Amino acid sequence: MKDFLKMVLAVICGLLLASIISSLFLFGCAGAMAGSGSKPVLPRTGVLKMDLSKVAFSEQVTEQPDFASVLRGGEMITPLSLRQTVDAIGAAANDPTVQFIYLKADGANVTLSQAEELRQALVRFRESGKAVVAYTESPGTGSIYLASAADKIMMSDNCGAGPMIVGVSNRLVFLKDLLDKLGVNVQLIRHGKYKSAGEMFIRNSASPENLEQNRAMVSSLWNTIAAAIAEGRGISVERLNEMVDNLELTDGKSMVRNSLVDELVTREQLKERLATFAMAKSFDEVSMIPLADYVTARTPAANPSAKNKIAIIYAEGEIVEGDGKQEISGDHFASVIAKVRADSTIKGVVLRVASPGGSVLAADKIKTELDLLKKDKPLIASYGDYAASGGYWISNNCDKIYSDATTLTGSIGVFSMIPDFSRTAKDVLRVGINQVSSNKHSDMFSGMRPLDAAEVAYMQASVEDIYSSFVSTVSEGRGLEPDYVDNIAQGRVWTGSEALDIKLVDEIGTLDDALGYMAGLLGGERSSYEIEAYPKPLTPMEQILEMIGQKTSDQNDVLAGTPFAGIGKAFRGWDFASSERVYARMPYVYIFD
Repeated sequence: MKDFLKMVLAVICGLLLASIISSLFLFGCAGAMAGSGSKPVLPRTGVLKMDLSKVAFSEQVTEQPDFASVLRGGEMITPLSLRQTVDAIGAAANDPTVQFIYLKADGANVTLSQAEELRQALVRFRESGKAVVAYTESPGTGSIYLASAADKIMMSDNCGAGPMIVGVSNRLVFLKDLLDKLGVNVQLIRHGKYKSAGEMFIRNSASPENLEQNRAMVSSLWNTIAAAIAEGRGISVERLNEMVDNLELTDGKSMVRNSLVDELVTREQLKERLATFAMAKSFDEVSMIPLADYVTARTPAANPSAKNKIAIIYAEGEIVEGDGKQEISGDHFASVIAKVRADSTIKGVVLRVASPGGSVLAADKIKTELDLLKKDKPLIASYGDYAASGGYWISNNCDKIYSDATTLTGSIGVFSMIPDFSRTAKDVLRVGINQVSSNKHSDMFSGMRPLDAAEVAYMQASVEDIYSSFVSTVSEGRGLEPDYVDNIAQGRVWTGSEALDIKLVDEIGTLDDALGYMAGLLGGERSSYEIEAYPKPLTPMEQILEMIGQKTSDQNDVLAGTPFAGIGKAFRGWDFASSERVYARMPYVYIFD
């Protein structure tokens, strides 16, 4: 009995100690996060260092640095708002503190559309008369795309610092053969010959329509990237394609020979060049201003009492049902829009969409509130990485739509996916199941038998009805004939540059362009309006609680870093227990190499 009591006391003490340590850690994190709100002190003059491997961009920052990775000995990645970063680069153009920008784009934590908006900001910075100097060690397609906005590109002359510029690719993964072995039968019900969401579960290779849209999409994205690189480096697109196709870019010398890099330098030579550009005697006299510090210092404090505001409503993530604060939950997001509509100090609204879609029910709730808002205030859309399927559903009725050239949009189509695990239970798991139902079709969503013909027709009718509503919504929102919309819909994904040609968007432009247009529409300069972001970012304590309660993350995703990563991201929140739902979303979260 004594030993037992000792053991119980030891366990209790251990739990108390763990609780105390955890509390200290959490309060330390909270203190660090609270401290992160203070403005860093900038030098009187210096170089703005944009090392894009040290920061990660999102539309609206609601997370803090990864403290866990720091404890494991990793490097802290600072989250930054894309808009605030672009604004800070704009401010640097007129800031005597900043001499020039030093850009390191290798290992950039950016998506293609984020890179497009950052590159536009760098181009505008150069147009102000200040220089952008880039350095690369192992340039890839993305880093050269960003670096091509610079006045000068230097590259490491170290052995092994070779280029990997091979263009753009996207992999499509199909699981039917694997699912057959596991006894899983996925029943896909959809409208749209290009609506390939779920196709990975019912085929072992891509359909001709899926291949067609992916080839066109990848080609369009590469054309945008290649045109920018060619213009920035003073070469022809044809010559760039020839170099890439023939694998001519093998080392630093070939990069210089083909005008993609200006000079090969050692680390000491790089320091000497930077000192020269900064008009300093030595590199030790050059003050480097980290990007994150500059963004924090140059982001103006919010003025909630301002009487003239432009609201940015960030629709970022999956569209889901419910009232949660993560992703774009229908009830919560609708209430946010209603609050913006009721605020008389908000004169106009920019809806920033970065969503591949999701629940039709949630999307329609959100669109209903946006339609009400549009009756009271001008409403402009700006598209980021995605504005597809449900993301396009909620935003197509805006007064004007801006899109990045590399945005993925359209995907006007719907589907439902119902799994059948009956063979898995019987042949693989050797489990016997008896279903007891009150009516003939009560168990149609049980996942323990295939749908019969009447049930398939029932689900197809629902899908067809929602597809017709989607087409009608786009027809009214964009002022297009229903037959025309149906022709360009069919679930097909388009890039922003393609969407401009077929009238799904109005103009290729960034969030900055959309804000400028809104200010002009309201009759003033952008600087005369306070920019207010919605939904409101989580407080530090809310962020801690979210981190503690988070069930899944990309870091814990077993598919992360594998060829199946796109599937893992796309179906991370998939709920097979709600198979009766109809979805409007993209087939994958695309990861371009």
